[in-house]
Amino acid sequence: MFELVLMAPEWRIEDLSDALEALDALSVSVEDADAQTPAEQALFGEPGMPAPKAGWQRSRVVALFEQEAQAREAVELLAPQDFFEGCESVGVRPVAEQDWVRLTQSQFAPVEITPTFWIVPSWHEPPAAAEQVIRLDPGLAFGTGTHPTTRMCLRWIAQRDLSAQRVLDYGCGSGILAIGAAKHGAAEIVAVDIDPAAVESTQINAANNHVSLLTGLPEAATGVFHLVLANILATPLKMLAPLLCAHVQAGGHLVLAGILEPQADELKAAYAPWLALEVTDSEEGWILMTARAAD
Repeated sequence: MFELVLMAPEWRIEDLSDALEALDALSVSVEDADAQTPAEQALFGEPGMPAPKAGWQRSRVVALFEQEAQAREAVELLAPQDFFEGCESVGVRPVAEQDWVRLTQSQFAPVEITPTFWIVPSWHEPPAAAEQVIRLDPGLAFGTGTHPTTRMCLRWIAQRDLSAQRVLDYGCGSGILAIGAAKHGAAEIVAVDIDPAAVESTQINAANNHVSLLTGLPEAATGVFHLVLANILATPLKMLAPLLCAHVQAGGHLVLAGILEPQADELKAAYAPWLALEVTDSEEGWILMTARAAD
């Protein structure tokens, strides 16, 4: 494998990326050329919001090719094009051969939720202190326990007795929250997602953890629940406020994550007609918001 490295201004990124893909690049990635310097720019985006810019004022574009000749030919073909104005080639470099499976595995160690509750990849032995374990490997769907939002939700679950409770995991991703609820005694768990790949991932992970879940697309969530979990992002959480609140039974709990600290007030306002949200945990700029329905 060989990488072609280019420098480009933000307004050239889309045309340049499209051209590289047309020239049989296996992948094209765009990075902030000023990352970790005073000139670094932060670009964020959320579903339902306008897309962020295609790149940075000074972007590093890295295209991966199978052969060196392909990468060098790409430069020759791109250079005369009008959309290449303002761009420059940094060079072509070989990609060192690696054991990608071993490299990926090395990046995922056991994750402590509480001293006795851990998420453990299949290639690791559980820590001696682990009394409750979720077996989970990285996959196509979000949720391996390494993100603060997932950890906060699981900490909340671990501090409750869910025996005989009915639980909804809305936007289940990998199914990690649903599995966590099952490990802590929930009697019936429904896990739904708009992405069929997430539903499939949840089914596989549930089987690997020997727990029983009802999985499906959002319409599979019917009735009310003692506990409703939703670890998504602030914008869809605001849109889902009436739906999620309608699923919380009297005396039940709503637990929301995927929210940044500055977004707390807008979430409180969105849910105020139904439930009074409070910030009950925070980690690395992310917050957990919870509410209890009146009996």
